[in-house]
Amino acid sequence: MWATASSRADRWLFLGWIAFATGNVILMFVMPGKETVPFHFVWISLSLVYGLQPWSLKRTYLVLIVVGIVTGLALIRHVQNGIIGWEETTEVPLMSMVFLAMVWHVRRRAVASAQARQTAESERRMRDAQRRFVRFASHELRTPLTVARGYTELIRSEHVHPQVGDDATVVLEELDKLARIAARLLMLAQADEPSELRTEELDLDALLQRTIKRWRPIVERTWSHAGHAGTIRCDPERIEVALDSLLENAVRYTDDGGAIGITAHRDGTDVIIEVRDNGLGIPDGDLPFIFEGFHSGSARGGTGMGLAIVAAVMDSHGGTVHAENVNGGGALFTLRLPTSSADRTAAPFPSRSAVLAPP
Repeated sequence: MWATASSRADRWLFLGWIAFATGNVILMFVMPGKETVPFHFVWISLSLVYGLQPWSLKRTYLVLIVVGIVTGLALIRHVQNGIIGWEETTEVPLMSMVFLAMVWHVRRRAVASAQARQTAESERRMRDAQRRFVRFASHELRTPLTVARGYTELIRSEHVHPQVGDDATVVLEELDKLARIAARLLMLAQADEPSELRTEELDLDALLQRTIKRWRPIVERTWSHAGHAGTIRCDPERIEVALDSLLENAVRYTDDGGAIGITAHRDGTDVIIEVRDNGLGIPDGDLPFIFEGFHSGSARGGTGMGLAIVAAVMDSHGGTVHAENVNGGGALFTLRLPTSSADRTAAPFPSRSAVLAPP
């Protein structure tokens, strides 16, 4: 229906231009010595109409030839009557060349716009396909992992031989890793969906304190935190997962005894959260790509999903994340988060413990 209405409007616009141009051509014939104004009205209106509704090349050339002949005949008549000189007729080829130059630019821009739309559509389809694959894969992995884990636990409990028990324990640890990867896949598919946010008031300073308290006894690092952000409105579970992802990344790139700190403060209407470590830093070749899904980096690589989840969580909240190396070694990750988000209903995330377990 919209296409039909648009076609009808284009047709009426073209017919209106024909009426306007015809009127001005008549004025060119009946106003000797004053034909310049209606002459230019014809050509200017031609350019305006073409800009609003670019025609096919065949129609464009046909209209251009008709306009050139009609306006040229009016000028030639005035030349023959001795009112103007022959040099005035050069306006016709000059205006034709100006119009053709505009046609070239319009068509080139139309081609570029079509290519941009095609690229955007291709990227959208690729993202949709990736999201469907991630959801499907994470869902399909759960059942065989659960079954495999059950049988492995049964083998470990039924066999008294120490070697069998040790082997079963190794298998269980690997199955747990696969379960966490499957949960992360599902979270990565969901994390950038603003429509699934479930917002509430969150004491961000208290969250930082709980997060550090949870990590401190598990990993031998020098932990520190400082919170001056107060309360914000967000999806607490997603923000907590994002923080855990950053801390897990910091742990991976620092050695025992390394320092990891997390701070939060207000900056106008935003909250700034910083996670800093004194570890290896980010290789220069990896820095532009670390927030892309499945990019595991060139040093101590993980699954490549943790930082992608952080970026997706920030996107869903209208925030940003930035990474950089710091002088003296280590990396700094900066989250900029709006202090409030519109209330949205969310499907529950996979449990945080299943998604991000400290190493």
